[in-house]
Amino acid sequence: MSSPVSHRARAAQTARARPAFVLAIASATCALIVLDTNVVAVSLPSIARSFQASFAEVEWVVSAYMVAFASCLLPAGALADRVGRKRMLLAGLAVFFLASLGCGVAPTALALNVARAVKGVGAAMLLTAALAVIANTFHDGPARVRAWAVWGTCMGVATTIAPLVGGVITQWLGWRWIFLLNLPVCAVLGWCASREFVESRNPAPGPLDAAGSLLFGLALASGIWALIEVPSNGLVSWATGARLATCVLLSGVFVGLQRRRAHAMVDLALFRQPRFVAAVLAMFGYAACAQVMMTFLPLYLQNAFGLPAVAAGLGMLPFALAMVVGPYIGAALGRRIPPMILLSIGLLLIALGNLLTALVASGERYAWVACGMIVTGLGAGVLNGDTQKAIMACVPPERTGMASGISTTTRFTAIVTSVGVLGAVLAARTQTAFLTGTPLTLPVRAALDAGFLSRVMAGDAAQATEHLAPALRVMLTTAARASFADGFAAALGVAAIVAALVAAGVWLLAGREEVARVRGVVSEG
Repeated sequence: MSSPVSHRARAAQTARARPAFVLAIASATCALIVLDTNVVAVSLPSIARSFQASFAEVEWVVSAYMVAFASCLLPAGALADRVGRKRMLLAGLAVFFLASLGCGVAPTALALNVARAVKGVGAAMLLTAALAVIANTFHDGPARVRAWAVWGTCMGVATTIAPLVGGVITQWLGWRWIFLLNLPVCAVLGWCASREFVESRNPAPGPLDAAGSLLFGLALASGIWALIEVPSNGLVSWATGARLATCVLLSGVFVGLQRRRAHAMVDLALFRQPRFVAAVLAMFGYAACAQVMMTFLPLYLQNAFGLPAVAAGLGMLPFALAMVVGPYIGAALGRRIPPMILLSIGLLLIALGNLLTALVASGERYAWVACGMIVTGLGAGVLNGDTQKAIMACVPPERTGMASGISTTTRFTAIVTSVGVLGAVLAARTQTAFLTGTPLTLPVRAALDAGFLSRVMAGDAAQATEHLAPALRVMLTTAARASFADGFAAALGVAAIVAALVAAGVWLLAGREEVARVRGVVSEG
């Protein structure tokens, strides 16, 4: 039992805490994660050129981070409740610092991807701890509403500027500085947090589900590994089949384990509620079909248009700015439209935007591509906050922590899954378009080694063709750019179909009930 002295000390420490500074530090920590998640995509072609990396290796720069991040979010939240939110955040900053250093000095693509995976673990520790600190500092009332509004604004600004920041650093300092500049930021945040944060923890924490976390992470990694390697191994190869079978087997074991546990990491009973399933499905569709564009758009702008990194970052601004405007449109519509109908509308906007971009992607006219980006960005902005609110509205207050974990895990699992699926579509279509559109003369056949097209897709066209005669180099580079545009269009077409199907699923699960309920209320009135 705690002594009266300890209670007085904790009360005095809480009184000395400055909520505005706590909010600023926690929001800056989350913004650092958002920046690191989105800023890397612009640098992928530069990374490919440094390591002469294949398209699959470049995909792993994103996927290794996302798999580790998504796998560790739920256990990191439980661990923060047990060991203390402040201690968890400081430990996360230390892991993030060391992993950033490892990324910045990585000698090979494999070393970079391993460091990125460690960085994803640190990011999960940081995000869960920072969110818990905000929730523990601002308990209720207008102060809590303002705190989450400030936090949301910081996230929106970080998302908007990330492509441009990545382009500037990559082009003017080099891609390694994207990671090395995290070091002083982590040091400053750690010093501020150690001074301003008050330690807090859950007095009755639930048990840690280490086995569930491990099974979920391994299942996700196996599935992504299979999808990313499809262009190299083939869809029906034994390697792809073994990885997919492992993913299914581990997923089944994970579900069985969660059903038997008294304090499961995921309460599967929630998935018996159609509204909860619809909300989670909407989150998956939003992240898989819109947020994933933060990975592929920079590659498209640099590969298909030949833009430098800074120009590619600027070229993504229509998408990012539309995401900032979208929530205001969603808020206005939400006063007149039931929540699940609004989610369906947002998904349909994403489907329409992806379809428009797919139709003009091969035309090499940026203005039309920007129009498609804006439509997709508006749909993404509508869904960005409303999916989270819809999920939280389906659970009782005492389960909001777990629901938030499910929401965030769904978001990043969708992104990493989509990177694998859409990356496989992009690679397959690019290869087909290149082989059918390029005359395979003897000089061309001699120039095409096994990794040529994969390196070109990763953004390494210059080094992949540097040994060729000038005329042949120009022909193959032009053909490769046009083929990549075709592949990107095919990937966006798949994303549009998925978004439309998810919109229909959300409508069938919950949208019709909401419309019927609204009609009933109107008729009774």
